Amino acid sequence: MLKVNIDGIDTEVQNGATVMEAANGLGIYIPHFCYHKKLSIAANCRMCLVQVEKAPKPMPACATPVTDGMKVLTQSEYARQAQNGVMEFLLINHPLDCPICDQGGECQLQDLAVGYGCSNSRYAEEKRVVVNKNLGPLIATDMTRCIHCTRCVRYGQELAGVMELGMINRGEHAEIIAFVGRTVDSELSGNMIDLCPVGALTSKPFRYTARTWELSRRKSVSPHDGLGSNLVVQSNLDKVMRVVPLENEEINECWLSDKDRFSYDGVNSEDRLTQPMLKETSVSGETAWRPVEWRLALEHVASRLGSIAATHGAREIAALGSPHATLEELYLLQKLVRSLGSQSVDFRLRQSDFSADGKRAGIPWLGMKVTELAELDRVLVIGSFLRKDHPLLTQRWRQAGRRGQQFNLIHSTDDDLLLEAANKAIVAPADIAGVLARVLKAVNEGKQSPPEAKQAGSPGARETGARGAQDRAGRIAASLLSGRKVGIFLGNFSQQHSQASQIESLVQQLADALGAKWGFLGEAANSVGGYVAQCVPGAGGLDASAMLASPRKAYLLLNVEPDLDCHDARGAMAAMNGAEFVVAMTAFRGHAPDYADVLLPTGPFTETSGSFINTEGRLQSFNGVVKPLGEARPAWKVLRVLANLLGAAGFEYDSSEQIRDEACPPGRPPLFDNRTDGLQSPAAGPAGGASTRAGTLQRIAEVPIYSADPLVRRSRPLQRTRDARPPRAWMNAAELARFGITEGQKVAIRQHGGEAVLEAGLDDSLPAGCVRLAAAHPLTAGLGPMAGELTVEAIKVEAKAEAAA
Repeated sequence: MLKVNIDGIDTEVQNGATVMEAANGLGIYIPHFCYHKKLSIAANCRMCLVQVEKAPKPMPACATPVTDGMKVLTQSEYARQAQNGVMEFLLINHPLDCPICDQGGECQLQDLAVGYGCSNSRYAEEKRVVVNKNLGPLIATDMTRCIHCTRCVRYGQELAGVMELGMINRGEHAEIIAFVGRTVDSELSGNMIDLCPVGALTSKPFRYTARTWELSRRKSVSPHDGLGSNLVVQSNLDKVMRVVPLENEEINECWLSDKDRFSYDGVNSEDRLTQPMLKETSVSGETAWRPVEWRLALEHVASRLGSIAATHGAREIAALGSPHATLEELYLLQKLVRSLGSQSVDFRLRQSDFSADGKRAGIPWLGMKVTELAELDRVLVIGSFLRKDHPLLTQRWRQAGRRGQQFNLIHSTDDDLLLEAANKAIVAPADIAGVLARVLKAVNEGKQSPPEAKQAGSPGARETGARGAQDRAGRIAASLLSGRKVGIFLGNFSQQHSQASQIESLVQQLADALGAKWGFLGEAANSVGGYVAQCVPGAGGLDASAMLASPRKAYLLLNVEPDLDCHDARGAMAAMNGAEFVVAMTAFRGHAPDYADVLLPTGPFTETSGSFINTEGRLQSFNGVVKPLGEARPAWKVLRVLANLLGAAGFEYDSSEQIRDEACPPGRPPLFDNRTDGLQSPAAGPAGGASTRAGTLQRIAEVPIYSADPLVRRSRPLQRTRDARPPRAWMNAAELARFGITEGQKVAIRQHGGEAVLEAGLDDSLPAGCVRLAAAHPLTAGLGPMAGELTVEAIKVEAKAEAAA
């Protein structure tokens, strides 16, 4: 510890701390622009110049390390003169456009100019003008305002993991630009808007829509991935205008993914359902939708459900809830279904293997706190499109990799994770369990080897060559054996895998062999909360897959779009179309009018109170931000009234907090435990390629980042991004040649009687015998399960049509 005196106050700081950090610890503010606690030191704005005793000139507080006995003055006449001079230089070329600048009212330069600027400028020459850049659909630019703090440049390199912006030229000719012909496409790009201390980078969707002082602010929680990022939702006149991060070091730090930041646009979608609707059939057989009052709609639902239960039995009633719904909504959904006498209720829509049900010791979760992810020195992730499924968790591992953490991956695609991976095993989906079994075998053998044989691989271990699965498994095992703190995690792809329980069993054995922690990377906001809410089938009930494979007479859908949210989209739509009665409780129309009989408008997360339990088991509650649109109502209120009309007992709730406390009693936390007993795991078989029938390919199904849930699917800014481009049928060069297909050619994909027509894409990193084909997208909604075999056929264009084209 070093002793330092700042403005007459003595304090002690760690060796290596800077003057800025010491001052912050004392609550002393030093003006700055380029400094940010999460970024490297640049010291290029010079606004933080301070007086250091015995120093020959003012020193930048952000880059000056503390020495023992140092005395610092931050507000002396000497320091103020230096700071005022820097401010004058910064304002020489800055445009006087604060009245039209979106940053006005929350601008760091504006605030500091009041305290450190002059009332007029001594600079009479013509100011420079910088041409604006097109950075994509999310970030608006006014580069003449840029003060070259380089926060955006450093953020891209150090946190987002990719250099998308840089500085060219020198002096007053310097400017921030993107690469020629490129835009900013990172899934974390919106954080550059927050980092910019001036109005050079602002939110393009928010641009010129409201002034910051007109906005009301409410805390909330993201409803998207399993992290549960903390938000501040800003609204004006009962309309959500903007979302910014709420700092929480234990969850999202001070960052947001673009999905969390810009999905709010979907709340104001033209597709919003604002009135209860009943489908009516005329004498001639024609159907029409009629808006009705809530009382009539709910009475109709109660009457039909009661009739079906009496006629066909309660087992013919089933319910599907979204993992993005709140804890309270899922709890009341399962309670209502069970009050009718049915046990068929589920929220695990994209899961296909349910053989672990009834064998779990508790509720599956991350297995540790989110903050502990960066403390691991060895990590193995199985089956995850990590960068798109969990952007902010990937960012934590990206930083940990710079501190020596070794990251290992077993997956079916070799996407650029923007982090250095020690080892990767890229294999067909059918081979994932086999490779994992070989890793387990290698670990057990390695534990019997001498210590020098347990060292992690050399740089050659990261080479991509023609190496067998056995070698890759051995390198992964060596890496894991060389660590002290090891974590193993199952991603979305492995949880949705047709052999999910086998993979889970192998991970459990591997963790036991290594003494490691292991867990699940939660797919959605309530992937853990759904279990707490007991929204899973009970004894004799059907899981999500079974209730669609064996269609029921009646379905209750809570925020679910079956054609996009289920593992087998084609099978789900067949079940909906074949049912006698379907109730859709939803915020959006979508395709619900095609299969539903009643539409009940519910509010998205901004229009209701509720709770999410994130992947580490943290319960986070929030309140509504704006009034429900039109006649929409919070889903928990709809379920409560419906239960009352059905005569169910125990639904006398006045607030969502009462439901939360019943579902998750205070002082009695749920049992989070990943262990399962009695699961069958495969033995380590020989290394090999994909085992598919002749003429077929294995499907590698991803859920695109901006197709994951109903809200992001309707966000216009997100749907204009590079990640929202129409899906392609991706294959390696050998598979394209085998089927006589050229890149960009239209192909017909057939699976389980369904068909989709897409362009073919070339990706030589994909394993043999596979095609990468997105799910949860309208272009592929007509296909079958997210896993399994399918056929690909080139569509031949007639010569005349080709010539016309």
